[in-house]
Amino acid sequence: MHMKLLMIEDEAQIANLVKAGLEREGYTVDWVADGLAGQKRIELYHNDYDLVILDLMLPGINGIDICKHVRAKGITVPILILTAKSYVDDKISALDGGADDYLTKPFDFKELLSRLRTLLRRPKDRLNLELRCDGIVLNPSSRKVHIDGKEMRLTLKEFGILEYLMRHPNTVVTRDDILFNVWDFHFDSFSNVVDVHINHLRRKIAKKGRKNFLETVRGVGYRINAVTEEHLLLPA
Repeated sequence: MHMKLLMIEDEAQIANLVKAGLEREGYTVDWVADGLAGQKRIELYHNDYDLVILDLMLPGINGIDICKHVRAKGITVPILILTAKSYVDDKISALDGGADDYLTKPFDFKELLSRLRTLLRRPKDRLNLELRCDGIVLNPSSRKVHIDGKEMRLTLKEFGILEYLMRHPNTVVTRDDILFNVWDFHFDSFSNVVDVHINHLRRKIAKKGRKNFLETVRGVGYRINAVTEEHLLLPA
């Protein structure tokens, strides 16, 4: 499943490095540098995020207080604390405050990825659900798509768009829906980048014999007109 993350981190150098690394891995990452702004973003948009990466020391409000605040509101999005502090008491305070995990700076990026995958595999998420529609099979775990048993190679953005559409079959999704879920929060909504990627995706699907699979609803957005099924991916 295409994953959208929120990172609340006031150190720009760290934030840019982590954001760039995660985006290379296929995640969409929004970045907020202020504690109060980050808390508000979680309150308003928590249903749009699969996980929050939260620094402990932030301007405005610290990470532990953010955790306590959003948990008190019943918001259950997974939270990974990322901080320079390594004291045991701070770790206990973060976990008691509602964080799901804790990673101390400096950290190995591979360890961060491992922690994220562990949190995102929890039962609430749908990472292990394979999507099938009209002979098209999308595997969110391996990030591969097959049509009639033959693999169709897609870019990360094309894969993200197709997955989002297949998770909303027979529903018109707008360009802004796709931008928000596949790109980041600050992307220019007036850009034609969605149309460009949709056209590339449509051509690839058409070459595999599915010319009418992806419909453009003029002036509104896009729609897949087919029954899409989800199948649990069992371990090999």
